[in-house]
Amino acid sequence: MTFHNEAIDPEALPSLAAVPLTPVSPRLAPCQAILLLVRWLVVTAMVLLFPVRDEALALWQPWLAATAGGLGLISVALGWVEARRRAYGLREHDLIYRRGLLVRRTQVLPLVRLQHVESLSNPVERAFGLVRLACFTAGGRGADLVLEGLPAPRAEAVKQHLLARLSAAPPEPRQTEEAP
Repeated sequence: MTFHNEAIDPEALPSLAAVPLTPVSPRLAPCQAILLLVRWLVVTAMVLLFPVRDEALALWQPWLAATAGGLGLISVALGWVEARRRAYGLREHDLIYRRGLLVRRTQVLPLVRLQHVESLSNPVERAFGLVRLACFTAGGRGADLVLEGLPAPRAEAVKQHLLARLSAAPPEPRQTEEAP
């Protein structure tokens, strides 16, 4: 048996940018904004209410709290814009998820590597009717891809499609080591 490893012309590869992606629900933006706002309110309250014994530092405490609050508002605004730019694509052989504002991240999960799928939602997401799908592959400790911002009915449809693909896929062959 001869080993073959032919070179592939990079110019002949299909462009990932040409794949049509579906935007996530527009309700993700206000949902993310509320979650970020709650986090930053806790940080601002901790800065403002933390007991300070040094008088010089105590004079700066309201300014530090205002700075934390301002950073929180900027974070909420950026989170809103970022959530509006998220998109996903479900193709025959893979799942694509694009997110990020300053740093764009595109994840491609081959469906043959998929082991199981979980539906997740916190109380704020449930109030907005949103669900996250966590997709796990073999050998990973956590979810390899978390698809956020899907309306509950669409999340269920995507999950059922992925599970159907999972049950229809033939098991991957195990590689065994041969003893010398």
